[in-house]
Amino acid sequence: MQELNRLEDIVLAGLQIPFVGRTVIDEEKLLEQLDFVRVSLPDVLQAAAELLQQKEEIMLEAEEYGQQVVDAAQAKRAQILADNDIIRQAEREAEQLRRQVQLECDAMMQDTLAEIERKKQACLQELEEMRQTAIAQAQEIENGADEYADNVLENIEQDLQEMLRIISNGRLQLRGEIPKHRNSSNFKKR
Repeated sequence: MQELNRLEDIVLAGLQIPFVGRTVIDEEKLLEQLDFVRVSLPDVLQAAAELLQQKEEIMLEAEEYGQQVVDAAQAKRAQILADNDIIRQAEREAEQLRRQVQLECDAMMQDTLAEIERKKQACLQELEEMRQTAIAQAQEIENGADEYADNVLENIEQDLQEMLRIISNGRLQLRGEIPKHRNSSNFKKR
């Protein structure tokens, strides 16, 4: 293929004659390349023929091997059929093993279900404890909020009482019931 590609390159490298559709090719290079292709061709054909021969030999070997495998399988089949008691025994053992495995699976299933139930109960208990803790914390927060509100209201109440006392004193002073010098010192303290 390489040599044919070179031959094509020689043709493409030729000088094209305009309006005629013809190409001028170096005749000497073309003939040399053709000679080289002719010389190379028998080697390639011989290699291909050898490959075909090898393929046929491999196919024959494969057929022989396949026949040997078939023969061995048939002999084994005949032996298995002849050993019918062994097959029955194997079937009985397989059935017994199947029952045993089924029992073990059932036991494991029961254990798993019991474990799931234990974990479920533990989760429910933990959830209840968390709920109780949350309720206690909420109650504590509510009590704290109530206490804080009570303190704030107590301070406001004291301030209002002090203001009412000042207002009452101011009114009494305006009426002249309390001397002015004593009351003015109260205002200065505030």
